[in-house]
Amino acid sequence: MPTFPVPERKRLDVFLADAAALSRVKAGALVRDGAVLLNGRLVLKPAHLVHPGNTVEVTDTGERASESRITPKDLKLAILYEDDACLVIAKPAGIAMHPAPGLSKDEPTILHGIAALFKKKKLPFSAASVLVHRLDRETTGCLLVAKSPQAHVKLQEQFKNRTIKKTYLAIVAGIPTEREAHIDAPIGRHVSQRTKMSVMGATHSRSAQTTYHILSAENGTALLACDLHTGRTHQIRVHLSAIGHPVLGDETYTSPASERMAEEKHIGSLCLHAWKLTFRSPGSKKQTTVVAPLTSLFTKTLRTLSLTPPDKEE
Repeated sequence: MPTFPVPERKRLDVFLADAAALSRVKAGALVRDGAVLLNGRLVLKPAHLVHPGNTVEVTDTGERASESRITPKDLKLAILYEDDACLVIAKPAGIAMHPAPGLSKDEPTILHGIAALFKKKKLPFSAASVLVHRLDRETTGCLLVAKSPQAHVKLQEQFKNRTIKKTYLAIVAGIPTEREAHIDAPIGRHVSQRTKMSVMGATHSRSAQTTYHILSAENGTALLACDLHTGRTHQIRVHLSAIGHPVLGDETYTSPASERMAEEKHIGSLCLHAWKLTFRSPGSKKQTTVVAPLTSLFTKTLRTLSLTPPDKEE
């Protein structure tokens, strides 16, 4: 079941046609046939507007999709920051952001956990206006959540205008030749593997820019701090793989060297952590930087590879 994150405001049929490399007629037909979900809910109007942070899914067969209902489930999500307009949670590994046809109907997602948080705080919950951005299923760290539709719009404007700073930590196979570099390589959907993204031979590629610098390097591995200047699907994973240094534990964007290293060091999880998030809250009106503590597994992997943990000031 292909999933497409929405980068900008568009009609649903126009967005789907671009994202899935379909004709607009075909995209509109899929919507009217009920084969398309927007944030886990059926939308039957091709002219329906989608917004940044939304997620569009289309069934592989074109048959009618099953709508997902979000019921609160307490996932014990840790809150790293909170004010009247928003909060930042520490996303754990292994939990999908939202329901999707490929998931079991009973499988809890981050949206279910947010619904539980909102219930405790007696806040109205709407699946369409809480997630300001997304993290991959196996990625941990800072996730920004809006408390109201108004805050959702204002925070998404910051993502659209690229005024939000996102810094990730990645443990990679091999040590990059340059201690610091800027990767400017457009990313699009892979021509034959629709769940993958690519910088080569991709369809509908969009500008993508990542800057990295090495924090620590030992034993043929490196800990990188990566700043995202754009927000493409799988961006860090695709870019680091493209320069020959895949994120360790990544089963999608991999190489023989990274697979050998992961096997030798018993690394079975994606070594990617959304470390820092800097934004201006619609509530406090202040520039805020939130740092997500490293998970015990990430710390253990650093220790296994003799890599030095980062300093918060780096």
